[in-house]
Amino acid sequence: MEYSVQFQKLCQIEARKYVLVMSIVAIIYLMLQTFMLPYGIALKSLLPDNDVFLSVRNGFTTSQLSVKSKNEGVIYPSNLIGLVKQDDQSKADEFSESNNSSKEIGRITQDIVASEKGKHQIVRLSGLNTVNDAGKNRSRVKSDIAGNNDEIVGQPQQVLQDSILELNASSGFDRIENFKGSNKANVIQPRKKKVRPGMPPISVTPIDKMNRILTRHFAASTKLKPQWSSLHDRDKEIIDAKLKIINSSVPGIDKELYAPLFRNVSMFMRSYELMERTLKVYVYKDGKKPIFHQPILKGLYASEGWFMKLMEGNKQFAVKNPEKAHLFYMPFSSRNLEYALYEPSSHNRTKLREFVKNYTQTIAAKYPFWNRTGGTDHFVVACHDWAPYETRHHMENSIKALCNADVTIGFKIGRDVSLPETFVRYARNPLRDIGGKPPSKRNILAFYAGNSHGYLRPILLKHWKDKDPDMRIYGLLPNTVSRRMNYIQHMKSSKYCICPKGHEVNSPRVVEAIFYDCVPVIISDNFVPPFFEVLNWEAFSVIVAEKDIPNLKNILVSIPKEKYIEMQFAVRMVQRHFLWHARPMKYDLFHMILHSIWYSRVFQIQR
Repeated sequence: MEYSVQFQKLCQIEARKYVLVMSIVAIIYLMLQTFMLPYGIALKSLLPDNDVFLSVRNGFTTSQLSVKSKNEGVIYPSNLIGLVKQDDQSKADEFSESNNSSKEIGRITQDIVASEKGKHQIVRLSGLNTVNDAGKNRSRVKSDIAGNNDEIVGQPQQVLQDSILELNASSGFDRIENFKGSNKANVIQPRKKKVRPGMPPISVTPIDKMNRILTRHFAASTKLKPQWSSLHDRDKEIIDAKLKIINSSVPGIDKELYAPLFRNVSMFMRSYELMERTLKVYVYKDGKKPIFHQPILKGLYASEGWFMKLMEGNKQFAVKNPEKAHLFYMPFSSRNLEYALYEPSSHNRTKLREFVKNYTQTIAAKYPFWNRTGGTDHFVVACHDWAPYETRHHMENSIKALCNADVTIGFKIGRDVSLPETFVRYARNPLRDIGGKPPSKRNILAFYAGNSHGYLRPILLKHWKDKDPDMRIYGLLPNTVSRRMNYIQHMKSSKYCICPKGHEVNSPRVVEAIFYDCVPVIISDNFVPPFFEVLNWEAFSVIVAEKDIPNLKNILVSIPKEKYIEMQFAVRMVQRHFLWHARPMKYDLFHMILHSIWYSRVFQIQR
C-alpha cells in the first residue's frame, strides 16, 4: 500500500514535469515563430490554412484585409484588386497636391505576408462580396494588364491602392500557382517598381505610337460583321452610318473646313453630316444640383460646364424619349463634385468616387439602357483632374470625354475623347480678346509664364529662364515685365507658345495659344491631344518630348519660316473648332465634342 502511494506521487511529479517541459517547448516555439514570421502571427501558422492572409503596410497604416474564396485556394489578381480597393479606412486613396505630400507617398513600403518556406505572397480570403463577381474582375484585370493604357506607378495623382499592388502591364503577376492536394493558394510576388511621385513617367507613348494605336483600333472596327437580325434599330442606324463613313466619297470640301487640319477630311465631313442627320441623345434628369445640372461657365474647368449647358438646352440632338436615343449623357460636374464632397486637406477622394459609382448603379437599376449595352452607349464630359479616378472601373465601358487624357492612367485611344481644357475668362463673352498679331509682327520666338508645379516646369525654367532673350520663359510673370506687356499680349506677340504639363498631362495653354493665333508647343509625354481621332495636330502644333527640353530653342529655330507661316495659318483655321458660342454654331467646340463622342460610338458598336 505504501509503495502504491509513493508511485502515484511520483507519477504526478513526472506528469507535472512533462507538462512544464512541453509548455517551455511551446513557448520557445511561439517566440521563434514570432521573430521569424512578419507581423508576429505565429498562432496563425498553427491553424489550418484554408484561408490565406494579406497584410498591407504603407506609410500611414497597417491594415489586414480578408476575403472568402468559393474556389478553394484559387486566387485571382482581380480578387486582390477588389480586396484592396474596398478598404477605404486604410487611406489607400491618398494623393499628392504638393511636393511634401508627394515625398510622403514616396516613402510608402509594400510588404505582403510571405509563407514560411516558399516566400510566396499570401492572401486570406474570408467573406467579401466581390468574389461573386470573380469573372468580371478577371476580365477587368486582363484589360488593365494589356496595352499601353495602364496606370503607371509614380504619377502624383495616382491612387495608392494601385501603387501597392502595381497591377500594370510591365509589372503584373509573374504567375499564379495552385498546389495539388493542398488548399493553400500562393501568389508569387510581383516585380516591384519604385513609386516615383513628382518624377517623369516610367514609360512614354510618343505621338507616332498613338497614331498607330488609333489606326489599329479603326482597322479592327471595320472588320466587325455583326448579326444584323439581332440588332436594335438604333444600332442598325449607327452601323449603317459606319459603313457610309468608311466608304465616304465627298465630291467637294466644305469651304468652312481647312483640309490639312484633318486626318481624313472626307470621312470627317461624312461623319459630321450623318451626326447632324441621325444622332439622338437622351440626357438623364436624375441627380440634384449642384453636382448635377449646374454648369460652371467660367474658369479652368469651363469645358464640362459649357457642354452641359448647351447639351441640356439643345433641341436638335436631345430627345425626351430614351427609346429613340443612340447615346445617353450623364450630366454631372466633376468640378462641383469636388466642391460638394471633398474635404480640404483630407487627401482622400473616396467619397467622390463612391458618389459617382452609386449614381451609376442607380441609373442601371432604374432604367434598362445601361444594362442593355454594359454602358457602352453612355458618356460623361468631365474636365477636372480627378475625373479619371472618379469614373474608373464602374464606368470603364462608357465613353469618357476627359481633359486629363493620359494614356498611363487609363485613357483609351479610340474609345475615350480628349476634351479641350478651355480657360474661359468672361462667361458672358467667351470670345473676348480673340486673335493676335500677324506672323511678321510676332517678335518673340517663344513664351511661357505660369506656376512651376509638377516635375516638368522646374526643368523648363532651369534650362531657359533668363537664359536667352529670344526665349521669354518665366515662372510667374514679373511685375516689371507685366507692366510693359501682360500675359495675353505676350501670347499675341509670340511665334510659339510653350505648353508644358503641370500636375497632369493637360494644360489650358494649348487652347489659349490657338485662341491668340500662337503656334502651341506641347511638352507633355503621354498626352493625347484634343479630338485626336480626327485632327492632324502636326499641321498646326509642335510636339516636343520632355527629354528634349534642353534642345528646345534649336528645335524651334530649325523650323523653316515657310513652315511656320503654314502652321500659324493652320492655327487660325483650326481656331473655329475650339470656340464656345452661347448658341452653338456648325463645327464649333460643342459640335466637335459631340462629334468625337458620336465617332467613338460609331467605331465601337458591337453585337
